[in-house]
Amino acid sequence: MANDMLSQEEIDALLKGDINDEPIVEYYEDDQVLTDIEKDALGEIGNISMGTAATTLSTLLNRKVSITTPNVSITTTDKLAEEYTIPFVAIDVSYKEGLEGSNVLILNTNDVKIITDIMMGKDTFDTEREISELDLSAVSEAMNQMMGSVCTSLSEMFLKKIDIEPPKSMQITFQEGKEIIELLKTDLPIIKVSFKMVVEDIINSKIMQLIPIEFGKSMVEALMSSTISEDEKNVETIDYSVLDSVKTQPDFEKPITRDVSPVDKGMDINYNISKNEEKVVVKKPVFQTFQEASNEPFNASIDLIGDIPIEITVELGRAHKKIADILSLGQGSVIELDKLVGEPLNIYANGRFIAKGEVVVIDDNFGIRVTEIDSSSKKII
Repeated sequence: MANDMLSQEEIDALLKGDINDEPIVEYYEDDQVLTDIEKDALGEIGNISMGTAATTLSTLLNRKVSITTPNVSITTTDKLAEEYTIPFVAIDVSYKEGLEGSNVLILNTNDVKIITDIMMGKDTFDTEREISELDLSAVSEAMNQMMGSVCTSLSEMFLKKIDIEPPKSMQITFQEGKEIIELLKTDLPIIKVSFKMVVEDIINSKIMQLIPIEFGKSMVEALMSSTISEDEKNVETIDYSVLDSVKTQPDFEKPITRDVSPVDKGMDINYNISKNEEKVVVKKPVFQTFQEASNEPFNASIDLIGDIPIEITVELGRAHKKIADILSLGQGSVIELDKLVGEPLNIYANGRFIAKGEVVVIDDNFGIRVTEIDSSSKKII
């Protein structure tokens, strides 16, 4: 600025509100931030990752879980704050090995309550209650195992070990998240990956994954580089001898020469190919003549295996408990078994049922008197 007058550039900057020469993105198109190839790559990464995560969640809940194909788009924190005003549960996941960055998963609070109730072994779900630390701890543990399986999938995709920090869960709004979560503090565009999660007929809602632009692009680059490395590895292990074309029957008395060249002449690959001629000598195989086997029976005694130890187990009874019941157990608790007093007990040999018996006392030790032999145990399988 000279003579206390503004230049045209400074006037334009003031009109745009860009007085610090920092880009402010208010209106943009998706293709201005991510190319179609990058969006497809992120969608494929999300599709494979959430597929393994759904399998893990299904194991945890003992219910069928399905997560649909992701939808990749571009948004901002301000836009999300306008669209979603009610509180939600945010899970902040940071990578500590293999990838540098973090992403935030957004879940409906009612879904978190239902997941917690299922993990606690409850048959009825209370979505009217206030969300508690137990809910946040449960969803953090579930997400830790889900993201652990995601890391395994990403490690196979990127051909390197990938690991995460323990996830952090919190109930907030997007407006509050702008002050708490590092990813949401920026005004620049972020990547939004939306999934539809269905847990049988209990949960049918959407989950959202928010990824910084730079982190998303770095994952795409890692995927592309790993794909190229795998392709080069496959090319290097090609046996070019199978590419020789034999048009006539070769004369085995003459040396055979091979003219080998790379499949793709445009690739800068240096193959060490010996130019020396190799003489191949072909001979007919000579097999040893065997006499007819005698039909003499084998009279081996079963005493050969008489010294093999067998573990005998007597089952007093069984009981099926839910996780909530097991967590409530303490010293002095009594577990009711499915066996009645005086009912025969099962006897197992190396885990296989062989007989039934009754408990007896021999001096100061317990014993088992066999009362019934399982006839099926005499069969040889």
